[in-house]
Amino acid sequence: MSIAPARAAFFDVDETLITCKSMACVLARYWGRGEVAARRLAAARASLQRQIRDGVPREQVNRSFFRFLAGSHLDDLEASGREWYEKARAGGLLHRPVHEALRRHRDAGDLVVLVSGAFSACLDPLAREVGADLVVCTVPEVTSAGVLTGELTGPPMIGEAKAEAARRIMSVFGLAAEECFVYADDESDLPLLRSVGHPVLVGDGPISAPPSETASWSRLPGPAPVTPPAAPAGSPTGLPAAARPAHAPATRAA
Repeated sequence: MSIAPARAAFFDVDETLITCKSMACVLARYWGRGEVAARRLAAARASLQRQIRDGVPREQVNRSFFRFLAGSHLDDLEASGREWYEKARAGGLLHRPVHEALRRHRDAGDLVVLVSGAFSACLDPLAREVGADLVVCTVPEVTSAGVLTGELTGPPMIGEAKAEAARRIMSVFGLAAEECFVYADDESDLPLLRSVGHPVLVGDGPISAPPSETASWSRLPGPAPVTPPAAPAGSPTGLPAAARPAHAPATRAA
């Protein structure tokens, strides 16, 4: 980033900048190997998928995920995140077209911001590698002993919360929204895509915006479909909340 960037580029993470869902991957790594872990992971995934099928708002589904982590130590989760990332990065984790776009923005001196409903354990290793300037994410509530309560310190970084965070960042840096970029793939990212002058839709996922609106948007191919990670016996295998420098620790609640 230049000292006074003229533009910002906001990047959704899961199935946009990377090819999988990071929280599911980190959860599989954290819960470990073996039949018990596999059953536990399958039950958690089934619960979340059932909510999605039933039309439960994505914000509520995101909260449900963090309730599975109640009682976990943040340090342990972050260690699992680093282990997952080191293993996954060698196997095509970064989605090349979007990563190349990020590098062009970074080389041009633009402010590079990762915006995700995931949390620090998933995002910090990625942010370091791609050279992001800021990470805007969901922040789990953590006790003074470093244990997750299963609740959040603010709303999940999903939907309109992403757009609100982007607008605040553009305001703080004095950036014109019409000059800024967003790269995202999901229906829930529509508010974020609409918050800037240069929306880039990744893939061809369900987007309810009318064709008359999206006809002028840029597009990039989405990642190839991947099988969600599992934890079989042999090996495990994706500002309301904080906006923070990419290398700074997430806000923790006592």
